[in-house]
Parts: sequence; C-alpha cells; structure tokens
Amino acid sequence: MVTPPSRILPLAWLMLFMLTLIWGSSFILIKRGLDVFSAGEVGAIRMLSAALVMTPFALSRLKTINRRQFFYMLSVGFAGSFLPAFLFAKAETKIDSSMAGVLNALTPMFVVLVGALIYHQKITLRVGIGLLVGFAGTFLLMSTGEGGVFSGINYYGLYIVIATIMYGFNVNIIKYNLQGVNAVTLTSISMFLVLPIAAVYLFSGTNFVYKLQTNNLAWQSLAYVSILGVFGTAIAMTLFNKLVQLTSPVFTSSVTYLIPIVAVMWGIFDGDILLWGHYLGMVTILVGVYSTNRR
Repeated sequence: MVTPPSRILPLAWLMLFMLTLIWGSSFILIKRGLDVFSAGEVGAIRMLSAALVMTPFALSRLKTINRRQFFYMLSVGFAGSFLPAFLFAKAETKIDSSMAGVLNALTPMFVVLVGALIYHQKITLRVGIGLLVGFAGTFLLMSTGEGGVFSGINYYGLYIVIATIMYGFNVNIIKYNLQGVNAVTLTSISMFLVLPIAAVYLFSGTNFVYKLQTNNLAWQSLAYVSILGVFGTAIAMTLFNKLVQLTSPVFTSSVTYLIPIVAVMWGIFDGDILLWGHYLGMVTILVGVYSTNRR
C-alpha cells in the first residue's frame, strides 16, 4: 500500500531531496571515473571506498544480528550496492550519463512487480498499464540513434535494467525482511560483507595500481569515484534504508522520479547530446512510473 503524501514525515521529504541530489550526480561521477579506469575498476573502487567508510560501524554491530538477518543483509549488499555498481559503470561505457539516470527511473516499477510476485502485493489494471508504458519508453530510449530515429537497440541499457530489477528486490527485502534493523547497521554490515570481494578483485584482477603509477589523470578519477562511493553509496544507502523503514517501498523508490532531472542537467552541462527520441523516451518512462505508483 502506498503511504499518502499527507502522512509522510517532513524528515522523509528532506531525505528524499538529499537522495535526489546525491544519486542524480552519481552518473556524471561514474563517467569521470571511466576517463581512466575500466567499468570493473570503477565498480570495485566505488564499493571499496563505501565499505571502508562503513567498516567501523559494521564491526561494532555484527553481534547484534541473527543468522536469518545475516542472509538478508548479504542479499542487500549484493543486490542493493555491489552488483549495480558494476552494472551502471559497464552501461556508461556506451550510453550517456543522462540516459543512465533516466533508465534508473524504472526502479519503482520493479519495486511494485517484485512486491507482487514475491510479497503478494496486488497489481491493478492501472499498474499493469503503467508497467507497459514504462517499458515502452525504455525501448524507445534505448533504440534512438542519430537523427532521433530507430537505429537498433543499444543493449548496454539492459545493464541498467538489470540493476533496477535488483533494486526492486533490495527495497522489498529491506521493507519486509529487515524492517526492525537500524539503518546504519543495515548499510554498514551489508557493505562490509562484500568488501573482501571488491578488494580482491580490484588489487589482483585489474590494472588499478599500474594506472595510478603511470596515468597522470588516475588520481583525479580515483577522487571522483571515491566521492561517489562515500556519498553516493555509503551515505546515500543509509538514508535510503532509513527512508524505506520510515515510509513505503514505493515512496522511497520514487526518488527516481527526480533523479533524471539532476542527471540530465549534469549530462547536458558535460556535453551529452540528446535527441527528440531520447526526450520522448524519458517522458514515456516517467509517465509509466507515475501511473504505476499513483495512489
């Protein structure tokens, strides 16, 4: 059930606004990281920097969770942060940061879909139509080429679609399986659990150290991705997890209504070229998302 706006706490609206600014800016930070590092390196750096910041909180809270919660927190670590970090970076090697921000708006629809399939939430006819409209917009956005005409699907957009499906699972897990867990505890432990994988991959499976030693721009790109990890993952996920617990999964995931505005503004500022087909696809996605979540 969607929480009526009149019953949402002012603090929740403030948190929603903060998440919009942070996550709306994350796509341009990924792009700047890709100036030097590979998609895998960007994803690993992002997760490692986020996890390191949260490790002190995790170590002091590990004994407060039980075995069942541990399993769900591991799921949150992978579905809510780790895998999407790599998927978004991979997608942005071939699509603009502004379009990545818009495709991210599919998240609320997958929140609803996962809630229906796994947690037995009801899908009405209106919601079903909204899902179809949103997916139509996704297809249009991914298939617009030069001149604004159909040029075949850019399959790199599917990386973001997969990431938003994971977000759909993540939001529902937090709401229905980890409701009583403190937001800092949830975020810190879920990230701490994936820290070793990110570290081993970054330092033994990539050329990260070599690039730092030989590329003059590497430290600058590292700074961008580290900022992304600390603010866009560690701090933002703490806010997000708390917001899920304060409100509803749908209200929380509705931050993706606003993220495209910030992402597109950054993209245009950075030189992204958007065609009429892109704008039409963006509007169609947002209409579908709104219809899916409208009370």
